[in-house]
Amino acid sequence: MELSFFTMPIHPVGKPVWKSIQEDREAFILADKLGFVEAYCGEHTTDLAETITSTVAFLASLAYETKNIRLGTGTVNLPNSHPARVAAEVAMLDHMLKGRLNFGISPGGLMSDAEVFGNLNRDRNAMFIECINMVLQIWEGEAPYDLKGDFYEVTTRETMMPEIGQGTIIKPYQDPHPPIVGTVVAPFSKGVTAMAARGWEPISANFLLPKWVKTHWPNYAEGCEQGGRAADFNNWSVAKNICVAEDMETARAYARDPGSPYVLYYKQLLTKLRSGGRLNLFKEDQNMDDDDVTLDYVLDRLVIHGDPSSVADQVLEFQEQTGPFGKLVYAGHDWTDVDLGRKSMVLMAEEVMPKINAALGGQK
Repeated sequence: MELSFFTMPIHPVGKPVWKSIQEDREAFILADKLGFVEAYCGEHTTDLAETITSTVAFLASLAYETKNIRLGTGTVNLPNSHPARVAAEVAMLDHMLKGRLNFGISPGGLMSDAEVFGNLNRDRNAMFIECINMVLQIWEGEAPYDLKGDFYEVTTRETMMPEIGQGTIIKPYQDPHPPIVGTVVAPFSKGVTAMAARGWEPISANFLLPKWVKTHWPNYAEGCEQGGRAADFNNWSVAKNICVAEDMETARAYARDPGSPYVLYYKQLLTKLRSGGRLNLFKEDQNMDDDDVTLDYVLDRLVIHGDPSSVADQVLEFQEQTGPFGKLVYAGHDWTDVDLGRKSMVLMAEEVMPKINAALGGQK
């Protein structure tokens, strides 16, 4: 099993934005030094707690400060942009990273973003599909493009001057393009089947109960079969909230006491999903009353915490529930305590993962 990193950290509202972004950058640089194989960050435009407003801009700031880790947009919210802009910016980032880029995409899940970009009441899934198809057509084709859909239009026919390069969007560094990754946020997701059929790889979200994560593999395998390729569990990434400390009591306090970044994260997420009518993601039984989905209920089921041996055992137990997967994605949270935030990542990489892989027989 390999170790990856993903963050769309929820920072305390009122914390200086520069400080939140600085700490997020330090986490990525640390992940690179510790041997994490991939690191992703998301983007939101209209949320004071989630201060990375452009995943491409944030990752560009890390291009020359990381050496080995693959960086991933996690994700570009396609309906909130234009395919020409996405194609150009992602291609540029791929060149900056000399091919260390994974291209994560989604329709976006923050409703205030959808509203501010004017697509709250539009078919965002259809916009998502049209946008990614046009991005791929731009990369595969040649200017002046002449692409027209229900939501977007791309052409440079009237203004193209090929003799000086005007009118052409650069192609990515990787041929034909960076690997495409999608987040999977729903039980029994049919989206993962469609992604796998197109050769894209999934990341199962960190806020899903193990029983719902388990439902992703059969659909992924079905999509791989449709796409004419073998389903390999090494290509399946599963995200998890993990807090590791030197001792059990420190880990418990940092994961569960008032002021904990994990408590803050799920308090915010619980509020958003309750408002959006999506508490089913947290329910063991879909007949549960919404009032029974409390903060403690969610934290008990979705946050692993403990010393290195305990965390290793809990991850192995989690994998027994979900089935095998190739990449464990450590979910980044606010560094409320910088030392404990950093130490958790260090212990995860240097002590927990060796224990996990020893128990798995060295399986990668």
